[in-house]
Amino acid sequence: MFKEWNLELNQFLILLAIGAFGGWATGYPGWSIALVSVTYSFWMLFRARDLIRWLRSGNDADAPEGSGLWGALYDHLFQQQKQQRLQINNLHSIIARAQQSTNAIRDAVIVVDRYGNLEWWNEAGSHWLGLKTSTDQGQPITNLLRDPRFVRFFNRGQFDGTLEIPAVLHPGVVLQYQVTAFGDGERLLVVRDVTRLHNLEQMRKDFVANVSHELRTPLTVIKGYLETFLDVMSDSNPQLKRGLGQMQLQAQRMEMLVNDLLLLSRLETENTAQPMKPVQVGRLLKQVFSDAQALNGDKRHNIQLDLDESLVIFGDENELRSAFSNLVVNAVKYTPEQGNILIRWWADPDGAHMAVQDDGVGIDAKHIPRLTERFYRADQSRHAKTGGTGLGLAIVKHVLIHHGAHLDIDSTPGEGSTFTCHFPRKNIVDAQTTSRSAAC
Repeated sequence: MFKEWNLELNQFLILLAIGAFGGWATGYPGWSIALVSVTYSFWMLFRARDLIRWLRSGNDADAPEGSGLWGALYDHLFQQQKQQRLQINNLHSIIARAQQSTNAIRDAVIVVDRYGNLEWWNEAGSHWLGLKTSTDQGQPITNLLRDPRFVRFFNRGQFDGTLEIPAVLHPGVVLQYQVTAFGDGERLLVVRDVTRLHNLEQMRKDFVANVSHELRTPLTVIKGYLETFLDVMSDSNPQLKRGLGQMQLQAQRMEMLVNDLLLLSRLETENTAQPMKPVQVGRLLKQVFSDAQALNGDKRHNIQLDLDESLVIFGDENELRSAFSNLVVNAVKYTPEQGNILIRWWADPDGAHMAVQDDGVGIDAKHIPRLTERFYRADQSRHAKTGGTGLGLAIVKHVLIHHGAHLDIDSTPGEGSTFTCHFPRKNIVDAQTTSRSAAC
């Protein structure tokens, strides 16, 4: 391009020289140079006009004929247009393949812009949600999916979880909604049919609840007869008495398991939107502390409290007592004799926090992600000695879910563990509400 520009400049200078020489010969060199310059300028303007016409005519028109600088310019622009057409065709091909592959997915995929308006969806989106390209494109998604649960879930802006609600257009079908944020505020909504998994989970919950409930009556009868036999049993038959004592211990352990299963079943099925009341967590933890001291017995643990007694949160007192008791009891069970246990309750800008810290045996890092699963045991032999049901941390997890909170576990084998319950800032009760509750 620079070579052609130099040639064009040289040609212009030669024309000026010829015009000057001719003007000198005729006695009008200035007029001759001006005439050459104006003629050359008009010629350049006509070439610029041809260029503009070609650019406006579209990519399919042939480039104008030209030589020198203009020919090089036409060739350069033509090559750029050719490359641009190839890139556009490639992009169209990629988009078409992406749309074809997305349409082949059975899950609905919906793209929502930063303002919450529908941009695009696949064929499954039309099937499951009834979306129509002719009328719904560009419409707010909350105007088309009006279930209050979905509206709250979408407007909340926190998409770390999923939402399962019945399908409006397909009776008996349960849809799971998952939202992922991307780009400059855009969101990708994936909707899938989870009816089978939902029904299986519901069957499991119903089975556990029904079996646990049915076991309570025979257990009560067995325990009653065992207590009667032990009361009337003489010391003349110590072997039979020892056997009955072992049976009574196992019956009590089974009763604990049934009670935990019933509590867990209630936590899983209960309406989480029930109103919460102010809970004096400091006073509650003092009660838990007293129970832990009674359980401590011969281990002689050093159990300490560090409580902000003025800190009150909205919650369910019975559920919180169960969760906190499980954490403290676990610390007592798995901390060696004369070990240290610290129970803390405090607040910071992130919210309210309850922690149970011990210097016990600790937990290997590979077990921590699964500790809140039902019946998961990091150490089978240790659980057999302590008599745990394997449901304590599962109960803690579900209680915290009810309160919009979460559990954080930090543990090092041989050094101890810290279990921390984090409650969001919105759960904290202000001082005025606390004062009114105390007055009532």
